[in-house]
Amino acid sequence: MPTFITNANYAAGIVAVVASLITVLYKKFPLLGRKGIPLPPGPPACWFWSNALPTVNIAHALTDLVREHGPIMSFRQGSQVIIVIGSIEVYCLYLAVPETMTKHWSLYQAATDIMEKEGASLVDRPRTIAAGEMLSNGMRIVLARSGDQFRRLRKAVHTHLQPKAAEAYQDMQREHAMEFVLDMLNDSKNHQKHAHRYAVSVILRVTYGKSAPTAYTDPEVVRISRVVEHVQAAIRPGAYLVDRVPLLRYLPGYGKQLDEWHHEELELYTHQLRRVKSEMDQNIAGSSFTKTLLENTERHQLSTDEMSYLAGSLFTAGSDTESHATHEPPQTYSFLAQTAVGITAMIMAAACHPLAQAKVHEELDTVIGSDRAPTFQDSSSLPQLHAFLLEALRWRPIVRIGFPHRATKDVFWQGYCIPEGAIVYGCHWTLSRDPIAFPDPENFNPQRWLDSEGRLKDSMKFVVYGFGRRVCPGLHLANQSLYITLALLLWSFRIAQRPDAPIDTHAFSDVVISHAAPFEIDVIPRMKAAKLREMMMMTNGRMD
Repeated sequence: MPTFITNANYAAGIVAVVASLITVLYKKFPLLGRKGIPLPPGPPACWFWSNALPTVNIAHALTDLVREHGPIMSFRQGSQVIIVIGSIEVYCLYLAVPETMTKHWSLYQAATDIMEKEGASLVDRPRTIAAGEMLSNGMRIVLARSGDQFRRLRKAVHTHLQPKAAEAYQDMQREHAMEFVLDMLNDSKNHQKHAHRYAVSVILRVTYGKSAPTAYTDPEVVRISRVVEHVQAAIRPGAYLVDRVPLLRYLPGYGKQLDEWHHEELELYTHQLRRVKSEMDQNIAGSSFTKTLLENTERHQLSTDEMSYLAGSLFTAGSDTESHATHEPPQTYSFLAQTAVGITAMIMAAACHPLAQAKVHEELDTVIGSDRAPTFQDSSSLPQLHAFLLEALRWRPIVRIGFPHRATKDVFWQGYCIPEGAIVYGCHWTLSRDPIAFPDPENFNPQRWLDSEGRLKDSMKFVVYGFGRRVCPGLHLANQSLYITLALLLWSFRIAQRPDAPIDTHAFSDVVISHAAPFEIDVIPRMKAAKLREMMMMTNGRMD
């Protein structure tokens, strides 16, 4: 017996020594990618080969890590390599003339070089069996792996939501934005709900041509909300063991709930598709994304189910429950979430930065006056307003960490290797805090977007809608909605913090699409309330 204990203790000691040696070697020497080229630097291992992503307040944690380790970092979760891009622009020191050791600095655009120029190598998504394959049957575009099906889905959605196509929805977006102003006039306390209702109304009109007013109790909204809950449940990290043990999907009876949910959402989406088809047959269908899809069935080579899912995915809201401590992709990158969250960010910025708001008021008064409301035709004459909008989306990005890409081949950048199979994030929050691209990044300063003559700088860029071939297809619609909503909102009101309820500008959910905690504001009409109400109820928003 003592011999056995001695041998066991000896074996345990050997294991401990080997583990310690591995950890020391990991911390001392960088991990290598392909061809002996190192992975980007990253935080030291906590245990064996693992230096997983932070699990709490991840966007802020990654920003701190970028300051310590550099603009591109690597992490490991088991055998999975995860790369985080945390800088838009970075100065790199190099020796141009070895004989004289002359030092030069070169400006590189890390996010652009990797996420955009290498877009063909980063178009793939990580595999999601429960949500992507079993629930969605591979037809949800945001989860679709790269390949022929994704190319067909992407071509269809981008063709019918490109800038020229999006312009057809401007009048409708303005009408709903005027209704949003009325909502704010009647009940400013629920401004976040009003922003959500606006986004729902617009996207139902765009997707299915639904022209009736939208309420939270509408059967369509209730059913879609239930579908959203199902997707959120399926994609939650660790919710389904099949994502770690793929063979389970072939076990009889496994995934019965996912199968039921799949048929429920497919029936919802196909019902909407059939309704639009019926209206087309009766020649009463209004313009919509679904109508255009049905008119171009042969061109896009999409099945009925694929078209149903593609249209349905435009509406689906962004997940509020997605954890950042995973390389699982979020549920979607939707117009709905972008617009509602973006409007709330603009309202918060206006309330917290009255001087910046006042500059927009001055511009609106000069360009438009008080006898008519802003239109899309005014857009090019409102650089201060656009600068305010851009700064609000940088100051409080809609998406914090960004959405995961998967490298389909090795990518090399400035002496580092992003290996094939790596999960790659462009962290929007960290990019927005890049001190080279945005000096004094914590300061809300719309003037940074304008040149000395007050025009928008062509050279200034910030990522709002994703990267490369995975850029959000609804970006043009979202931009139109954000512009006209902000223009009408600040033309109509002065927005202020309540003295008794200061806004916590850091109280956002720690999720992919980050929602602000509820906050109160004062909304002061900039004209008599009766006149404002009358103008917002007119189709053209003009007092003749």
